[in-house]
Amino acid sequence: MAERSDSDSRNLLRRLRDVLAEPGNGQDRLDRITSLIAHSMGTEVCSIYLFRDPETLELCATEGLKPEAVHQTRMRLGEGLVGRVARVGNPINTHDAPSAPGFRYMPETGEEIYSSFLGVPIQRVGEKLGVLVVQSKEARDYKDDEVYGLEVVAMVLAEMTELGAFVGDGEGIGHSHRFPVMFRGSSGQEGACEGRVWLHEPRVVVTNPVGDDPDHEKQRLEDAVGALQAQVNDMISGSGDMDMDHRQVLETYRMLANSRGWMRRMTEDIALGLSAEAAVEKEQSQNRSRLEQAADPYLRERLSDLDDLSNRLLRLLTGQGTHTGAELPENPVLVAKNIGPAELLDYGRGLKGVVLEEGSVGSHAAVVARALAIPLVIHTKRITTEALNGDPILVDGDQGVVHLRPEDPVANAFRDKIAMQAEAQKRYADLRELPAEDRQGTRINLVMNAGLLADLPSLQNSGAEGVGLFRTELQFLTRSRVPRRDELAQLYNRVMDAAQGKPVKFRTLDIGSDKVLPYMKPQDEPNPAMGWRAIRVGLDKPGVLRMQLQALIRAAGTRPLEVMFPFIACPSEFYAGRDALLRQRDREAALGRPVPECLKIGAMLETPSLGFAPDSFYQTCDFISIGGNDLKQFFFAADRENERVRRRYDTLDVSFLTFLERIIVRCEATNTVLSFCGEDAGRPVEALTFAALGLRTLSMRPASIGPIKHLIRRADLAELRQIVQRVRNEGHSSVRNAVTTYLAHL
Repeated sequence: MAERSDSDSRNLLRRLRDVLAEPGNGQDRLDRITSLIAHSMGTEVCSIYLFRDPETLELCATEGLKPEAVHQTRMRLGEGLVGRVARVGNPINTHDAPSAPGFRYMPETGEEIYSSFLGVPIQRVGEKLGVLVVQSKEARDYKDDEVYGLEVVAMVLAEMTELGAFVGDGEGIGHSHRFPVMFRGSSGQEGACEGRVWLHEPRVVVTNPVGDDPDHEKQRLEDAVGALQAQVNDMISGSGDMDMDHRQVLETYRMLANSRGWMRRMTEDIALGLSAEAAVEKEQSQNRSRLEQAADPYLRERLSDLDDLSNRLLRLLTGQGTHTGAELPENPVLVAKNIGPAELLDYGRGLKGVVLEEGSVGSHAAVVARALAIPLVIHTKRITTEALNGDPILVDGDQGVVHLRPEDPVANAFRDKIAMQAEAQKRYADLRELPAEDRQGTRINLVMNAGLLADLPSLQNSGAEGVGLFRTELQFLTRSRVPRRDELAQLYNRVMDAAQGKPVKFRTLDIGSDKVLPYMKPQDEPNPAMGWRAIRVGLDKPGVLRMQLQALIRAAGTRPLEVMFPFIACPSEFYAGRDALLRQRDREAALGRPVPECLKIGAMLETPSLGFAPDSFYQTCDFISIGGNDLKQFFFAADRENERVRRRYDTLDVSFLTFLERIIVRCEATNTVLSFCGEDAGRPVEALTFAALGLRTLSMRPASIGPIKHLIRRADLAELRQIVQRVRNEGHSSVRNAVTTYLAHL
C-alpha cells in the first residue's frame, strides 16, 4: 500500500464526519464507516468492536467478514488479538495473525483467509470504548504511518461514540449516558439519599474532532499552550514561601507544559486532520495507556500531572471551565474522582451525598462527610465518565451502592427505604430526653463523634450525652498552612460553649497514614497505616503538639477539659504526651492565665499491644477510648482500605470479643473510664453486644444514637450476655447469628 499523505488522512476524516452527519441510525453509520475505512486504506477488512459491558467486546460492524457474525461474535477483555488490544490500550500489528501470541480463531467470522492484522484501541482519556481493526490477505506488517493514521481515525470514532453517534436500533448498541447503571463501591459513610448529579469537575466535551483548517488549528493549539505556560509560571511566581515539595510539583508542571515532544506529537495529529481539542485528547489517552502500565511508581505518579495539564489545556481550547454556568440542581449529590476536604466543606451541608471514584474509608473526604452527616460511597469506578450533571441518582451509603438514572421500580423501592428511615427517626426523637437504660435499669452512656462546630447542634437534636470524640485534624486539613494558636483556641472555645456543659473529649491531631496535611511532606512509607502518624508525629514535631495543647488549655479557661492522645502503642508515648500537656498547664498557670479546674487525660487504644500494658498505665489514664476502626484492622491484620480482606473478618468474632473483654476487666480493676469509639459503636448488633460485655459508653455518629437507644431500652443486657457466653462455650467462632436472633424477637 502506498504511503498515505497528510491530505489523504484529512480527506478520510472529513468523509467520516460527513458520514456521521448523514441521517440514519447507529448501525447504518457503523456500516458506512467500516466500508469507508476499508476502501480508503485499501484493505479487504475493516471491523469495529465496541464494549457491550466493561469485560465484553462485541463485533458491531464489519466490511469483509461474514455479515452474520455482527452482534454475534463476542470476546472477553484480553481474549484474542482484539481483546489484547483492548486490555493493553496499544496497537497490535502483525503480518501473520494466526501465529501471533493470544490469537483466537473465530470460525463464524470467516477471517481465517486474512493473514495481516492491525488493531488499534478506541479510547478516550482512560475510558476504553472498543477496538478498530483492519485485515488483509497479504502477509505484511502495516507501516508506521498507516498505524498512526488508523489511531487518528480511532480518536474520531472515540469522540463520536462518546457523543452517541452510534445509538440506534442496532442490536447491542446503546448510549453510555442514557441507561440505568448500578455502581457497587464501598461505604465511606452510612445513610441513604436521592438527588441529582453535580459533577465536581465536569468533563470537557469535544464536539469538533475533525479540523478543516490545519493552520488555524495549529495556531489555536499554540495560543492555548502559551496561555497554559503562563498559568503555570504565575503559579510558581505566586508560590511565595511554598515548601520545596510543592514547588517541585509546579516545576514538573512547567517542564511538561514546555515539552517539545508533547507539542510536536499534537501538531502531527492536527496535520493528519484532527482538531486541536481532539489532538490533545489523543495524546492524553495514549499517555494514559503507557503510564498506567509503567512499573516505575514515579512514572505512574506523572500520570496525574499529565492529566491535569491536558484538562487545563482542553478547558482553554473549549472554554468549558469548571464554572460552566450550570446551576446547582435541587438535592445535589456530588460526584467526583476525588476531592479535598476544603473543597468538600465549601459545598457545605447543601449536599445530599457524595460519590467518589477513589477515596478511602479514612480519607479526608470521609472525615468531612461524617462531619456533615451525609452518605458517602467510594471506589465507584468510571462513574465520572458515565454521569452527567442533573442525572437522577440514588446513594446507598449503608451498602456502598449507587444507582445512576435508576428505573422506576428501583427508585420506588429506594424511596420506601428512605421514608422508613425518616419515620424511624421521628419515633427516636420521642426518646431524646430518656436515658439509654435496659429493662433491668443498666444504663449505657451514648455520646457522639464530631469534627466541626456545625456538628454541635446534634448534641441536643440526637439526645447525645456529650462528645466522645472531637476530631481536631479537620482544622489542619482544610488550611494551606498550620493554623495559629489563637485561631484554634477560639474554635475550641466555641465548641465548648456550644456543648452547653456536656463533656467533650478532644483528640489531639491525628494525621499521617491517609490524612496528610497539604503543607506536610508526604512520607514514602510502604505501609503508612502502621507508620509515622498520630502521636508519633506529635512527639516528633513537639512545636505543633505544644501549640495545640496551649490552644486547648486557653479555650477551656477554668472549665473541665478532657484530652486524649491517638494511636498509643506503648505506655511511654502516652506518658510523653501527658507530660507535655501538664507542662503547658503549669506554664499557663505560672503566667497567671486561668487553667482547667479539672483536667482529664486519656488514650485511644487502637493497637493490640496496649491491651497487655502494665497495670500502671491503666492506673495513670483517666480514661481510655477503644478506637475500634484501627484496632480491628490490626487485630485481624486486615487493612480496612482493602476490599479483598476487610469484610472477611467479623467484629463479633469470639477472639475479638475476648480481647475487648480483657480490656473491660482491666479498666474495671483500675477504675478507669472506658468507651468504644468507631463505626461499629453505631451498628445495632455490635452496639448491643458491646453493652452486654460491659462497655458502658459508646461513641457514634449522631444519627445512630436514636436507633441504639431504642434497642437498649427494649433489651435485657444480662440476658444477652448469657447468650453470648453460651455461644462462646459451644465453640462458635462468631456470636453474630445468636445476637441477631435475640434482637429480632425484641
